[in-house]
Amino acid sequence: MAAVGLLFVGAVLFINGAMLLGWIDARSAAPMNFFVGALQIITPTYLIFTANGNTDTILQAAGLYLFAFTYLYVGLNLSFGLDGTGLGYFCFFVVLSALVYSWLNFTRFHDPAFGVIWLYWAFLWALFFVVLGLKVESLTKYTGAVCAIEGWVTGWAPAFLLLTGYYNDFKTQLAIALAVFGVVVFGLLAVTLRPGKYVTAERVPTGAPAPAG
Repeated sequence: MAAVGLLFVGAVLFINGAMLLGWIDARSAAPMNFFVGALQIITPTYLIFTANGNTDTILQAAGLYLFAFTYLYVGLNLSFGLDGTGLGYFCFFVVLSALVYSWLNFTRFHDPAFGVIWLYWAFLWALFFVVLGLKVESLTKYTGAVCAIEGWVTGWAPAFLLLTGYYNDFKTQLAIALAVFGVVVFGLLAVTLRPGKYVTAERVPTGAPAPAG
């Protein structure tokens, strides 16, 4: 069930990245944030209630609420034109939590691929914090590009591997590929999307961003 939610996390990250890049109108991104936010509330709630006290299942399911609340927060901000500062500081909370979940996946769950994926999400939500919480709006375009790419590599791709039953066969290779991809691609984007090319403050949607999981 979590894999189904992850597939649509990929969709909302791509949509929100496209919004930050200025490809789509900000308000048109709100419905997808509400849809996926609601799904990410239902999924972990079901998993927790059916866990029969399994602490690992509950621990993993609890992390999904971090993203559910992010997407619902984004949807409300976009719908009502709210200031994004509160969302930005919530993203800082998500960053610290994502780092813990990354460490847990490497050490407790023995899942290196999701250990790397949680690092991806920590990086993306850190960008959201900087853009929205600290108002460094010159990073908006870079954040949008990272967000859109993460929709495919941390949502769509692993979701289909899980849904088709191939994930366990390739999780080590996926971890290595994602680690290399992230360093190379996001590093190149940082060089390519120079500050002079970033979206100006007047074009930043008040309620943007996306994240995860």
